[in-house]
Amino acid sequence: MEYKKILELIKEMNKTDLTEIEIEQEGFRLSLKKECVKPMAQVPVPQVYADAPAPVTVETPAMVENNPAEFQLEDIPGNKVLSPMVGTFYAAASPEKPPFVKVGDKVKKGQTLCIIEAMKLMNEIESDYDGEVVKILVNNEQMVEFGQPLFIIQ
Repeated sequence: MEYKKILELIKEMNKTDLTEIEIEQEGFRLSLKKECVKPMAQVPVPQVYADAPAPVTVETPAMVENNPAEFQLEDIPGNKVLSPMVGTFYAAASPEKPPFVKVGDKVKKGQTLCIIEAMKLMNEIESDYDGEVVKILVNNEQMVEFGQPLFIIQ
């Protein structure tokens, strides 16, 4: 029996519930057996959720000189683009492609800023504002929450 025929038999056997096959032909004998694996009882796995991220702080030399206290996200001027859903943030369409936007880029209303993957669906997040991207508040492949600020656009 040819090697290719044996491989085809193995593939076909894996597609079926067949657990054993024996073939004898012209002095050649082939015996294939596969183990029946009984499905294990499914045990519910508790969901683990990440804590809410700590507030983002930004310090510039001018801010530190005028006020030694930490500046909170609310103190950064500009329009905040918020996540419309819970999911995974992607800065680019694929790992090989450049990010949709980076700090300093000029954007127009309706321009794609990122993708958020939610339940295996890729959702393009568009800018609600015309302006310049002054801050990207999340990292690539980071989990984001509903309403979490993603970008600041001035």
